[in-house]
Amino acid sequence: MAEGNCEDALHELYQFLDGQLDDYRRQAIQHHLDDCPPCYEAFDFEIELRTVIAKKCHETVPDQLKQRIADAIEQESTRPGTT
Repeated sequence: MAEGNCEDALHELYQFLDGQLDDYRRQAIQHHLDDCPPCYEAFDFEIELRTVIAKKCHETVPDQLKQRIADAIEQESTRPGTT
């Protein structure tokens, strides 16, 4: 990721939050967040949102629904023009 590339940083934000990036990518995103207040604001919002959801939502999502959502996300991410 080129320094200052907000689009790349925000594109990988969820993977960053979920711990799904390798050390190099995590460090690159962290460095960008440290130096870019607008991106850090988006990051901070997502952290707060996850905290609220975790505190308020205690229902278990059925495995079948999780799979349908994962399949829909995968299908959308592989659709031409969505990169």
